[in-house]
Amino acid sequence: MKVIEHLDRATKPLISFEIIPPLRGGNVQKLLLLIDDLVRYKPPFIDITSHAAQVIYQETTDGIRRVIKRKRPGTLGLCALVQNKYDVDAVPHVLCQGFTCEETEDFLIEIKYLGIDNVLAIKGDDNGYQKPVRPDRSINEYAIDLVEQIVRMNRGVYLENEQLVDAEPSSFCVGVAGYPEKHFEAPNNEIDVRYTKAKVDAGGEYIVTQMFFNNAHYFDYLARCRAAGIEVPIIPGIKILTSKRQVKSLPRLFHCEIPADLADEVEAAPAEHVSDIGVEWARRQTEELLAKGVPSVHFYVMQSSEAVCKLLDNIDL
Repeated sequence: MKVIEHLDRATKPLISFEIIPPLRGGNVQKLLLLIDDLVRYKPPFIDITSHAAQVIYQETTDGIRRVIKRKRPGTLGLCALVQNKYDVDAVPHVLCQGFTCEETEDFLIEIKYLGIDNVLAIKGDDNGYQKPVRPDRSINEYAIDLVEQIVRMNRGVYLENEQLVDAEPSSFCVGVAGYPEKHFEAPNNEIDVRYTKAKVDAGGEYIVTQMFFNNAHYFDYLARCRAAGIEVPIIPGIKILTSKRQVKSLPRLFHCEIPADLADEVEAAPAEHVSDIGVEWARRQTEELLAKGVPSVHFYVMQSSEAVCKLLDNIDL
């Protein structure tokens, strides 16, 4: 079922999760145990992140060696597991960064054959490696370009459509990303919302926000989007802070603000109590969001379910 259909049919707010594939060569059993924990809360859909190749420098006896590899392959396989083993709709992330349009089309065909109805179309992070593009290949520079490619495929228009006979349309529900605290590349909030509206006008059917730790950012973003004419569901994204290190790393990696009250409390606490502080903070966030009528709450779980399970066990869903 499509994400937008889950949202339309829901009689109460939904809960969804985002997970990350294991490192190359990692054991998938640990991730399956994580999913076992998550499905107890009956999520209608689970997002699975995608990762492009990047440059890795390895120290060897002969010196430093430059290696290009995908550190976390496996998105397609995890989507198949989530969709078929757990009977939960999988939402693979589809990236511009690091993939050609041709590779994207191949991936979309694969997930179409798996019966997957949903994708989240995002630009992806700059990982410091610019993949060379052959003259006979093309790229999607921005997320709106990727949305347009998926929508064309939904109309049965493939990249080499003139060579295809009776090309079968896909039927993907397309989600896009939103940034309550402004995307770091946007010059200001107004233009950032304008970019988001362009993605929605191109075919984005719902928005999932970047993580935030101050609900005021989400409510302000929601108001600005509605004022701009964006009417699609806007799902807030929540991340539970679980370590002192994240007070500095999350703002750097995700361009989000850690409120002073939360940062001060974490810095003053023993390391073993930080997760409890993060859970309590996210619990208050989630309860306020639910009370204000959000359609769903999306949790950035990534690799550990312990904190989010502790939170959800203490919320009346």
